[in-house]
Amino acid sequence: MPVAADPQYPIGRFQPPDVISPAQRNSAILSLAEMPELLRESVRKLTQEQMNTPYREGGWTVRQVVHHVADSHSTALFRVKKALTEDWPTVPGYSEKDFAMLPDVAAPAEWSLELIESVHARWVMLLQALEEPQWKRGFIHAERGRQSLDFVTLHYSWHSRHHVAHINHLRVQQGW
Repeated sequence: MPVAADPQYPIGRFQPPDVISPAQRNSAILSLAEMPELLRESVRKLTQEQMNTPYREGGWTVRQVVHHVADSHSTALFRVKKALTEDWPTVPGYSEKDFAMLPDVAAPAEWSLELIESVHARWVMLLQALEEPQWKRGFIHAERGRQSLDFVTLHYSWHSRHHVAHINHLRVQQGW
């Protein structure tokens, strides 16, 4: 696997389609289902020193990336559930950078890997059970505006692949 030209966006920036097809949605759900094992595999056998290595200059450490995914994806599941139970609720944003600097960043990555597995299992189960009209529900992100569940599902599929790629590209670059 070649090293990405842009280590900040190793798979490119998120580019949502104008119209989201059921096939694209199903592919995104499959990506969310596979992500926990792909993330776990990306950190398998890394030493503590390697876990504390930034994936790029000025970037988060591998450990921070894993904890970020747990924070981000558990928040996303909560937002999806709000969208399914309320009429276009407004959901707050949060400072990802500040979250990544909190003292729990020193926690073992395994804690977040287990959380990600559980969150993704429930999230995928929920998404697979949605009926067509429910996909047009959504929420209003306080900073990013209206987001349908279709959009959110594709976005977090990309987000999953994006962060796994950060770690995998670092491993290739470092020869791990």
